[in-house]
Amino acid sequence: MTFTGLNLTGVVIAFFISFISGAIWFGPKTFYPIWMKARGNASGQLTSEQNKPAVLFGGTIVGLLIQTITLALVINSLSKHSPDFGAVDGALVGFALGVGIAMFASLSHRLFGGENFKVWIIETANDAINLTIAGAIIAYFN
Repeated sequence: MTFTGLNLTGVVIAFFISFISGAIWFGPKTFYPIWMKARGNASGQLTSEQNKPAVLFGGTIVGLLIQTITLALVINSLSKHSPDFGAVDGALVGFALGVGIAMFASLSHRLFGGENFKVWIIETANDAINLTIAGAIIAYFN
């Protein structure tokens, strides 16, 4: 894998779209209340110990940047071997990595850690959707 030929515009746009998508996914009118209740938090609010915006958003940003750059490197490498590699191909790569790795890498950890299946679905489906969208964007700009 190489950074040569990597289109940073696509990476930055994919990052921002994924961040916005995650904010919508975990918004107060979408999955956040369901997710919090599934985690056993009936109040739906973070405790003062959990509510550390710099850690929460900083960790989210760093993690999402690493995911987006890694996806871009994979797509960039694949597109070097296939000149007609397009947005649909990028979306399929993002989907495959999102479902095959992001979702299922954490399943046993979550279940053995005591979290229920609903929590896992809500959290990791967002990752799979974001990687699918990011893959299409990155491939489009490559």
